[in-house]
Amino acid sequence: MMRAGAAALVALALTGCGGKKELARQDIAASKVTTIGVNSYLWRASLDALSFMPLVQTDSNGGVIVTDWYANPQNPGERVKVTVTILDQDLRADALRVAASRQVAQGVNWIDAPVQAATVQKLEDIILTKARDLRRNAIGG
Repeated sequence: MMRAGAAALVALALTGCGGKKELARQDIAASKVTTIGVNSYLWRASLDALSFMPLVQTDSNGGVIVTDWYANPQNPGERVKVTVTILDQDLRADALRVAASRQVAQGVNWIDAPVQAATVQKLEDIILTKARDLRRNAIGG
C-alpha cells in the first residue's frame, strides 16, 4: 500500500516536471514563429479596423483580407465591401492597398455605385495609424 502511494507520488511529480518542460518547449516554439508573409503590424491593424465587418477571406501569408457586404444599420439602403492587400513586410504607407465597392438598393436589386476616394484614403489612414501605434507599443515607446 505504501509502495503504491509512493509510486503515485513519484508519477505525479514526474508528470508535473514533464508539463513544465512541455510548456517551455511550447514557449520556445511560439517565439520562433515570428513572421507571417506580410508586416504583422499592418495585418493586425487591418483586422482591427475591419472588425465590425464580416470577413470572407483572410490570408496572412498573401496579405489579403476580404470582407463580405456590410450595411450600416443606420443606412440599410447602402452596403460596402472592402479588400485590404498588404504588399510588403515593411511598415510603410505604400505597403498597404485598400479597395472598396459600394452598392445602393433600388427596389429589390443592389446597384453598383461609386466610392468616394476620401473614404478609401480615410480607411488607409486609420490602418496605418493603428499599425504605427501597435509598433510603438511593442517596442515600449
